[in-house]
Amino acid sequence: MGEHTYLGEFELMILLTILRLGDDAYGVPLSRELAKQRGKEVAVGSVYAALDRLETKGLIASSLGESTPERGGRAKRYFRMTEQGLRSVHATRKVLSRLWQSLPSTDEELA
Repeated sequence: MGEHTYLGEFELMILLTILRLGDDAYGVPLSRELAKQRGKEVAVGSVYAALDRLETKGLIASSLGESTPERGGRAKRYFRMTEQGLRSVHATRKVLSRLWQSLPSTDEELA
């Protein structure tokens, strides 16, 4: 990957939540965990839209699980981070860390 793919805020949060959930990363738990961490609701539709974008970019991959009776026979679509996705998360972290470190100190921070 010669060119870095820097991530937007919501995409980065989705990727970090996928890493956090591991094998249980699918739509509803992703939305719930993200809402818990953010402290405000997250629409499941916005999570799925972001997941589609991230998969199109090659940053995540998905697979279908087994059909379950409680979901009316529908299979869950599970997500996992790809190597390219992990590289993008680390590249974004490095840039954000450098930017935060370069901010001048303020009186409020020192108090």
